[in-house]
Amino acid sequence: MLKARAVVENLKEYHPPLGRREGLRLDFNENVGGCSPRVLRVLASISTEVLNKYPEREVGELAVAGYLGVALDRLLLTNGVDEAIHLLCETYLEPGDETLIVVPTFSLYEIYALATGAKVVNVQAGNDFAFPAQKVLRAITPATKLIALATPNNPTGKVAAREDLLAIAAAAPQAAVLVDEAYWDFHGETLIDQVGAVPNLFIARTFSKAFGLAGFRVGVLIGDAAQMKMVRRVGSPYNVNGVALACLTEALTDREFITGYVSQVREGRARLEQFYGERGIPFWPSRANFVLAHFGDYRKPLVEEMRRRGILVRDRNSDPGCAGCVRITVGTRPQTDRLLRELSEAFETIGFKPQPRMSLAEAEARR
Repeated sequence: MLKARAVVENLKEYHPPLGRREGLRLDFNENVGGCSPRVLRVLASISTEVLNKYPEREVGELAVAGYLGVALDRLLLTNGVDEAIHLLCETYLEPGDETLIVVPTFSLYEIYALATGAKVVNVQAGNDFAFPAQKVLRAITPATKLIALATPNNPTGKVAAREDLLAIAAAAPQAAVLVDEAYWDFHGETLIDQVGAVPNLFIARTFSKAFGLAGFRVGVLIGDAAQMKMVRRVGSPYNVNGVALACLTEALTDREFITGYVSQVREGRARLEQFYGERGIPFWPSRANFVLAHFGDYRKPLVEEMRRRGILVRDRNSDPGCAGCVRITVGTRPQTDRLLRELSEAFETIGFKPQPRMSLAEAEARR
């Protein structure tokens, strides 16, 4: 009888809350304002020549390399950041190797690492989800072959200091160090300038958040040229489809659109944080396009009430250290106006009163 590998049989699945998502979708950190009008014009003009031939990734990679100021041999377009993570795991992990991640964070780091037979070592974030640089450094062993770090992090919006990330890469020369900058557009600080100078450093970016291209599944992995040559060996040459490549090239030219959307998100983020602060709601200042806040026992009623009002928000209760927490994506200015209005009314409807946040130990015991 055919059987999957044991690690696959025991692997937990990533279950995004897809389906029944009608309404204002502030639960997935997508660009909820839509893509550039230039992209729509490209879509309307797609010819059969784009559809009936295998995609040629190099044109898109040239455009992205120019946009990011990166040499072409240090860059690989991927099917979203998800594939970038998967390729790193397939390139560098053997069964029994160790992968370090700081939790809470994006769950696919763990899933893809475990699928190779590697061991995942979780390092709990510090107080208020501060990046635990010293804990990560102490957790590095000769068996550490991948360290995956998101900055800004999801779901907390917290960032890691540049010097801490470089210290970690220097302390683990035998490991691939992935710095996931999916939310870079809303933060503005990057380690791309260190690619090549630090041979084991990789940077991942996505075009799902600020660019509004989540449906196309386009990401990019950047690293040392010699290492990227190895990564390319385990990937498909046709991993990004032709329609996505055509639209991405045009999206990169509309910098005014990206700048305008990012500006609205940053403004909305500040307004949402002020809204929480004025009401005594515990929240964590964010550098991404979302804000995580603590609602305690009112978490589930709030998520349900907001859905009833046509706004989807993300329950993060099951993440380590996030008991009672809800994450809300920030969108355009009109969308933020509506969000704040509906939140105020939802609080009244469910009788919400701010609650002190539990410690990690209390939250785990309660769970």
